[in-house]
Amino acid sequence: MNVLAVFRLPLLLSDQREMILQDVRRWRELTGMVDSSELICLLRLLCKNLQFRSVYFYRVQQGNLAARAARRAVSLLYRSRESLYIYAIEGIGPGLYIEHGFSTIIDAKRIGANAYINQQVTVGYRHDDVGHPVIGDNVRIGAGAKVLGGITLGNNVTVGANAVVVKDVPANCVVVGVPARIVRRKGVRVIERL
Repeated sequence: MNVLAVFRLPLLLSDQREMILQDVRRWRELTGMVDSSELICLLRLLCKNLQFRSVYFYRVQQGNLAARAARRAVSLLYRSRESLYIYAIEGIGPGLYIEHGFSTIIDAKRIGANAYINQQVTVGYRHDDVGHPVIGDNVRIGAGAKVLGGITLGNNVTVGANAVVVKDVPANCVVVGVPARIVRRKGVRVIERL
């Protein structure tokens, strides 16, 4: 059995196939592999990109028992990004893109469609707060950012590099700083506290 067949097995068995293919479409667009078919792109990403492999294994793990068993076997032969942890209590929407994934922890309540997450990001709970973040659709979280506690990031939010977000962020905003503050709302430059 060759590498391509081994990687394809969990996909063929999974009831999460469409979600995986939506991830592939997003990665294909963002990485410039538009000249490849979805299947070729999937296999190239799985062979060469550890963070995509982590997303793939996460998706397969959310599916049926047969696919989870195949994922377990494949992950013994082909590792994912070891310093990337992905978990969401209520799930992650399609199109999850993780730029580098090194030293990244994603522990959210829910993440919407088309999330874009850079390296060394922490999304999770605070020691004094039992809630997990809820992240809307089309959210981008920059390198080193921290999104902590039972907060909500609205749709179309950008969190700047190294920002620390511990309060809700309304939709269509850009936040930066420690603690994070709004610097752009609906395309207009502002300075607002959260």
